Amino acid sequence: MASTVEYLTYVLDCLREVGGITYKKMMGEFLLYKDGVLFGGVYDDRFLVKKTAFGVSLGLAEELPYEGAKPMFVVDADDADEVKNILFGVCKDLASKK
Repeated sequence: MASTVEYLTYVLDCLREVGGITYKKMMGEFLLYKDGVLFGGVYDDRFLVKKTAFGVSLGLAEELPYEGAKPMFVVDADDADEVKNILFGVCKDLASKK
């Protein structure tokens, strides 16, 4: 099942205050980037972020974005402040890997 543009728009609205967010459509889903770094995506109308130590420390639930993929963390996009906190922590972890 492909993701809807409406759900992508909803997630992007939650990320509005973060800044530097871009996306690319890929095979019916949407990959999300912060300042050019891939941090997650919208898969089957679910907002998922890459698995990092920060997400582990929060105890976020894991789901597969698609069959055969590595697990990612599910983020509830309803709380913009929580989404912003998670995103900054995950992106900090990803930046430190470079």
